[in-house]
Amino acid sequence: MAAAASIVMPKRKPLPAGLPREWYENHNRRLKAMRLAISLLDTGTYDAKRATNRKIRTMAVRVGIHRPSNLTCRMVRAFIVANAG
Repeated sequence: MAAAASIVMPKRKPLPAGLPREWYENHNRRLKAMRLAISLLDTGTYDAKRATNRKIRTMAVRVGIHRPSNLTCRMVRAFIVANAG
């Protein structure tokens, strides 16, 4: 039997200091939307029209992410559209 491969996560770099609060909020929102878009793509949701707010929020619960806002849901759909092109 093959041994299970262990995944080592890369060390995170600290975020740059001194930027406006909106930059940090937007940065974290993009990261959250990207994680949700990847999860949806992995489960077979390749069309942005099928990625409803309800489906995105259900995926957030399954993945263990806080409930996304309407803006984050729009970003998720934008990432899915960008992936299709």
